[in-house]
Amino acid sequence: MTTTDKGIDATSTEQIDQLKENLERVELLSKRLVDVLAQKKPSTPGLDSPNQELFARAASSYWSAMAQNPTRLLEQQVQFWGKSVLNYAEAQQMMANALNQDGADGADPEAPAAPPRPTDRRFANPMWEKIPYFKFVRDQYLTNAEAIRTAVQEVEDLDRVDKQRLGYFADQIINMMAPTNFLATNPDALEKALETDGQSLIDGLENLVADLEANGGELIVRLADENAFEVGTNIATTPGDVVFRNRMMELIQYRPTTETVHEIPIVLFPPWINKFYILDLKEKNSLIKWITDQGYTLFVVSWVNPDSSYADTALEDYVEDGFLKAIDLAKEICGVKQVNAVGYCIAGTTLSLTLSLLKQRGDKSVKSATFFTALTDFSDQGDFTPFLQNDFVDAIEQEVGGGGVMPHYIMARTFSFLRANDLVYGPAIRSYMMGEAPPAFDLLYWNGDGANLPARMAVQYLRRLCQQNEFAEGGFEMFGHRLHLKEVDVPLMAITCETDHIARWTDCYKGVQQMGSRSKTFVVSQSGHIAGIVNPVSRNKYGHYVNDDLTVDSDAWMEGATFHEGSWWPRWENWLKKRAGKQVPARVPGTETYPVLDAAPGQYVRGKART
Repeated sequence: MTTTDKGIDATSTEQIDQLKENLERVELLSKRLVDVLAQKKPSTPGLDSPNQELFARAASSYWSAMAQNPTRLLEQQVQFWGKSVLNYAEAQQMMANALNQDGADGADPEAPAAPPRPTDRRFANPMWEKIPYFKFVRDQYLTNAEAIRTAVQEVEDLDRVDKQRLGYFADQIINMMAPTNFLATNPDALEKALETDGQSLIDGLENLVADLEANGGELIVRLADENAFEVGTNIATTPGDVVFRNRMMELIQYRPTTETVHEIPIVLFPPWINKFYILDLKEKNSLIKWITDQGYTLFVVSWVNPDSSYADTALEDYVEDGFLKAIDLAKEICGVKQVNAVGYCIAGTTLSLTLSLLKQRGDKSVKSATFFTALTDFSDQGDFTPFLQNDFVDAIEQEVGGGGVMPHYIMARTFSFLRANDLVYGPAIRSYMMGEAPPAFDLLYWNGDGANLPARMAVQYLRRLCQQNEFAEGGFEMFGHRLHLKEVDVPLMAITCETDHIARWTDCYKGVQQMGSRSKTFVVSQSGHIAGIVNPVSRNKYGHYVNDDLTVDSDAWMEGATFHEGSWWPRWENWLKKRAGKQVPARVPGTETYPVLDAAPGQYVRGKART
C-alpha cells in the first residue's frame, strides 16, 4: 500500500468515526426533541391564527367579485401564468448557456437582460443568480408572493380592519414559505453543510432542541448569547442603590457624579413589559449614566417580574404601589415637594393616567412630565390592529385565565412577527440551519430577557385602553375617579420615533394634542422604538425633528418641522433644567428612614419570567 493510499484510508476512517459520532448525537438529540415536545403545554388555538371567519369572508368576497367580473380573474391568471412560464424559460436558458462551450462564462451575450429583481437580503448569495435551480425557485416564489398580495388588494367587501388583518396574515404566510426557510432551497445552508461535513446541521439541531427546552416546548429563537452578559457585571452597571422595595417594584437611587445637583429629582418609570436596563446597557450608551452626569438626582423603578401569584394585580396596583409610591419616596428622600417624572412606552401611558388622578385629587407632586414613545389615544391601533380584535383578545383572556399571567413569549412573539424576517426567520436560519451560535449583542440579550404581565392588568390594558380607548374617549375608571386624557396639564415633552412600529409617532402625536397642558414640546427622533430613545450624544447617529405648532395634523406637523442633527438628549436636558430648581449639594442614596437595601441594579431585574 502506498503512502497516498494510507492517507486516504486514514482520512476515510476519521470521516467514518465522525459520522458515527454525529449519528449518535442525532439519536440523542431526537430523543430530547421528542421529550420536550411531549411536555409542551397546549396553547389556546386563538393565539395562533385569526378566527377562520376572516378567511371565509375574504374568499367569499373575492370569488363574488370574480363571478361578477370574470375578465379580471382571467387577466390576473394570464399574468401569473406568463410570469411563471418566463421564470421557467429563463432557468432553461441558463442551463443551455451553461452547456454551451462557446460562452466564456456560460452566458449568452445575445440574450435579453433579465428584468431587475427587488433588493432582498434573503437572496444575497450569488447562487440565486448563477444557478438555474435556485434562480427559478426564487423567481417563482417572488411571483407567487406578488400574486397573493394582488389577490388581497382585490378583495373589496371587507372593512378597513379586516382588510388590514387579511394583508398581515397573508404576508405572514408569504414570509413563512420563503425558499430560504427550507434546507433544500437555501444555498447558504447547503454550502455550510458541505463545508462542515454536515456538522452545521448537527449543531443546528442542538440549537433547536436547546431553545425548545429553555422555553417549555415553545419555539422562541435565541437572539443573543446568554452567557456573554450578566446584569450588574457588564450591563446595567451604573452605580446606584436600591432604597425601597415592595411587591411591585424596587426603587433605585443612582449615585451622583457631580458635586452639586438640581434640587428637583427625576423619577423614571420604564415599561414592565421588558427590563429597565435598556436605558443602562453599557456606559457609552447609558441614558441613566448620562442623566446623572448632567447633575440630576435620578430614581429609576425596577418592576417585579410577576408569576401566577400576581394574577389579580391590576393597573391600579402599578399606579398605587409603583407610580404614586415612587413619587412620594423621591420627595421624602430628597426633602422636596415636587419631582419631574418620565414614562417610557406603557409606563408613559400609565403615567398619563396617574397625572389625571393627581389632578383630580389636587396633588401637584409632579412638576413636569416626559413621555418616551407613549400611546394615550388608541383610536388607530397601527401595526397591532391584527392582534387587538376580539378573537385574539378573547384567546389571550382565556390563556391568562388559566395561568395567572400573560407569558412573556406571547408579547415577544407578537413584536417579533411584526418584523418576521429580521427577528424570526433570519435568526432561525442562522441558528438551526447554519448551526451558528447567537451573537454576543447586548440589545438582543435584553430583548430576550422578557417579563410576564399579570392576567388582570393585561386584560385591562387590552380591553379598556387598546380596544375601547376609554382614557381618550369616555374616561378610565380608577379609584372612584373617571380619568381623562385632557386632564394631563403639567408642562410636558413627548419624545417619539420616526420608524417606531410599536408606538407610531403619529398616534402618540394625537394623544399629546388632546392633553390639557399649556406647555407642550413634541419631538420626533429618527429610528425606532429603542434606537430612537437610546440615542447617545457621543454617537451623533440619529437626528430629530421639532415643530412648536401642535394645532395641525401629523402630516402638516412633519412638513413644517425643523430637522436637527444629533441626539435629542441635550434638547431635553435644556428643557428639563428650567424646571429642575436650584443647585444643591449632591445627594448620596438613601436616608435613615430608607437605608440602602442592595446595590443597583437590585434583585427584581434578575428575575426570570416564570408562570
